[in-house]
Amino acid sequence: MTDQPIPVIIDCDTGVDDALALLLAVRHPGLDLRAVTCVAGNTGVDGVVRNTLTVLEVAGAGDVPVARGAERPLIEAARSSTVHGVDGMGDIDGLPAPTRTAADVDAVTLLRREILASPRPVTLIPTAPLTNIALLLRTHPEVTRNIERIVFMGGAVAVGNATPVAEFNVWHDPEAAAILLTAGVPITMYGLDVFQRVVVPGADVRRLRASAEPGARLAGELLAHRPSAPEPDGDELAGGLGDAGAVCAVADPAGLTTRLLPVEVSLAPGPTRGQTIVDRRPRPGESELHGGTTREQALVDVALDVDVKRYVQLYLETVEGAWARP
Repeated sequence: MTDQPIPVIIDCDTGVDDALALLLAVRHPGLDLRAVTCVAGNTGVDGVVRNTLTVLEVAGAGDVPVARGAERPLIEAARSSTVHGVDGMGDIDGLPAPTRTAADVDAVTLLRREILASPRPVTLIPTAPLTNIALLLRTHPEVTRNIERIVFMGGAVAVGNATPVAEFNVWHDPEAAAILLTAGVPITMYGLDVFQRVVVPGADVRRLRASAEPGARLAGELLAHRPSAPEPDGDELAGGLGDAGAVCAVADPAGLTTRLLPVEVSLAPGPTRGQTIVDRRPRPGESELHGGTTREQALVDVALDVDVKRYVQLYLETVEGAWARP
């Protein structure tokens, strides 16, 4: 096993929990964040670029290149999430404006350049609607030869959030998600089934908010904006890591339990549009037996369980870093 950091690229729609993911990726010594690309989702794409640049600066990321990507899905009209505040960052007071600007190339161009230039195969971590990734795969399929794995935050085995069955990122651009599944590289689906379980206790959120170090303090403010279910003792400040869990899964894959399963995306109009249909059956069912044909479905490492304490500890120790708890 090599001691070299894993080269990663994050495609995001920053976004409160995308910001948490960026803070972790910048500060984890086992990850080499080579680029960040932006897509519309939690807010408009220009706001995503602004938020991303701000978070990277607060995190101490240096000159990691950032590029503007798609401002709408492949087919659907543009639409933004309503849970991340007006600015997409929880309307946190006192956020500095970024001092640098995005790269002078678009997201697809930057993705291709950084993937092919990496001396080691890159791990892509999309934490957003998959429009940029779909455009990349369709325009420059040669990049797959230097992609180690795609670990995407999206989809759900059980219950959705955008609809009863569809998770927001996949629902926002289901055609793009369907293209992702044809990438021909190993894929891990970090879906809502584990996404919603990794919650930072309220006491840790308070400590982060009181930190004198800007990155740790920002993490605390972001976590405070995305409260999860109250802890057993009634503490309502506990905050979900959300997208940052997908970065944890790259830094420490042993904390995630996955199973290789067939997955497809529902593209039909109506109440199932955007659903990730995960086939957990041990054998073909009556539909296949009577129909005489079997649909081609991508095999995906689907996250079914997560070591919550392990990932919470990983996040806190990484983001607080040298300013760790006494």
